[in-house]
Amino acid sequence: MMKNVLIIGSTGQIGSELTLALRSRYGNSKVVAGYIRGAEPVGILAESGPSEPADITEAAQIAEIVKKYKIDAIYNMAALLSATAESKPQLAWSIGVQGLFNLLEIAREMNCSLFTPSSIGVFGDETPKDKTPQDTVQRPKTMYGVTKVSGELLSDYYFKRFGVDTRSVRYPGLISHVAPPGGGTTDYAVEIYYAAVKGKRFECPLAAGTFMDMMYMPDALDAAINLMEADPAKLIHRNSFNVTAMSFDPEILRKEISKHIPDFQMEYKLDSVRQSIADSWPNSLDDSCARAEWGWNPKYDLQAMTADMIAELRGKL
Repeated sequence: MMKNVLIIGSTGQIGSELTLALRSRYGNSKVVAGYIRGAEPVGILAESGPSEPADITEAAQIAEIVKKYKIDAIYNMAALLSATAESKPQLAWSIGVQGLFNLLEIAREMNCSLFTPSSIGVFGDETPKDKTPQDTVQRPKTMYGVTKVSGELLSDYYFKRFGVDTRSVRYPGLISHVAPPGGGTTDYAVEIYYAAVKGKRFECPLAAGTFMDMMYMPDALDAAINLMEADPAKLIHRNSFNVTAMSFDPEILRKEISKHIPDFQMEYKLDSVRQSIADSWPNSLDDSCARAEWGWNPKYDLQAMTADMIAELRGKL
């Protein structure tokens, strides 16, 4: 079991929940919440354990934290999400590739394991759309996808060349009731629940028939933690595993929500940027390698997730 953990991007969409999950698993003092200035931890995240400024583009700063806390595992959750990265491609590269390079060097020098999530964004128009295989064509047309493919290749290189214990999953769209959506193509599937619970008509940015893989946040956290705890001898792949839990389009999601909120209304108001990104991504992933190599098995399907999201948001809002 890992002893001392650093989370880069601990106040982000995944990082905020992952930090708390790891603290409950390993002990509060063992998990350091790394953040960038202007996005400091607050509330339970700040109070439950140590936190340090950790800008992924500042290698020396992160190396100091690794030394100070004797870190042996780093979770790299820093990224610009897909739609945001299209408007800021230079920053997306700086964080997604140069930042990762910094962490790989630190992991090599200080003998840390490193988890860096990838994404369905690594695939492009030439990739098989349905049951996309683990090993297939990766020709993304977005800066987000380019940085994620580069990250997979860099991480594999550092494993093969230097023996750095790098591991990764390709996340589909992630749905959470905790952190608000942050500029991803799949974030409509979070925003729609907020609108429904607030009794608002939802303007859907993607067309009916746009299928994408999705996952509820508790499963996404399990995927990261379980892969990092997996027996390395059983890992044939490393960077990066397909993982999925469900695939749906906006219309299927609307109907599921309407079972709980019958007067919920949705109209289509297409966002051409998000639609073009979504059209280049798979409809569904084949995650059989993750299931075989480290026992991946999601707990939530669309029905279970929808019931939980609506219950949680009603309590929150």
